[in-house]
Amino acid sequence: MNKFRLFTLTSMAMIAFAGNSLLCRAALKDTDIDAASFTTVRLISAAAVLWLLLGKRRGGGTASGNWPSAIALFVYAAGFSFAYVSLPAATGALLLFAAVQATMMGYGFWTGERLHHLQLIGVLLAFGGLVGLLLPGLSAPPLLGSVVMCIAGVAWGIYSLRGRNAFDPSLVTTGNFLRAAPLSVAMSLWMSKGVSFDFAGYGYAVASGGLASGIGYAVWYMVLPKLKATHAATLQLSVPIFAALGAVLILGEAITPRLLFASFAILGGIFLVLCTQSKVDLSHD
Repeated sequence: MNKFRLFTLTSMAMIAFAGNSLLCRAALKDTDIDAASFTTVRLISAAAVLWLLLGKRRGGGTASGNWPSAIALFVYAAGFSFAYVSLPAATGALLLFAAVQATMMGYGFWTGERLHHLQLIGVLLAFGGLVGLLLPGLSAPPLLGSVVMCIAGVAWGIYSLRGRNAFDPSLVTTGNFLRAAPLSVAMSLWMSKGVSFDFAGYGYAVASGGLASGIGYAVWYMVLPKLKATHAATLQLSVPIFAALGAVLILGEAITPRLLFASFAILGGIFLVLCTQSKVDLSHD
């Protein structure tokens, strides 16, 4: 795979991931679809697309996965949708990404990894940015939505940690989506009194699941073997940026000074941790 194709496909994957935030926020803000229905349609659409792509792949393969990972995936998807009932797209993407990275870094520290001086500065910078974003004030995001999005991020972090050593991530992801879909159907049935049928909203959910999630993950797993682990993690810093740009250009959201400064602090802190980790790993080779 040449560098131009690698760059193009990687950019497509990052834009697709950011697109989930834009599609979800647009659906829950501008249509009458409810969060439970959005989650269900998204997961079913993603499972269907991944299963179809898996069937057309060379060598085929059987979807694998496991129930603990599927439950983490379901908690992420549900929390993601319910948080976007009140959160702006850019803020939600930033909170989600920060929670995912905090979960994965926290696991590394808990299992014996030690932070070097620059990494510690990065963690403190990112944490300070998160606190600054959530402090009470006129431009502070809704607290409940912020907490729910952080829970979604922790769930996605757990899901990522559980799947990072998978022999074939596409097989595992397909199996987990196939397991998570019926969980979301059960949630929708349980919350059926709040269900709203809206064809436009369902269209957003299908696009989020089939395109942004299903095809997005397929493309990402295609390029992931070509990337160093630290480079892959660093590239994901672009997702909240793409989401913020889309929120301004497509959804007409305003980027407040608070969000801007918090973004620089959180993303800059995480970047510092990742880059320092890369140098440490190289020094041990």
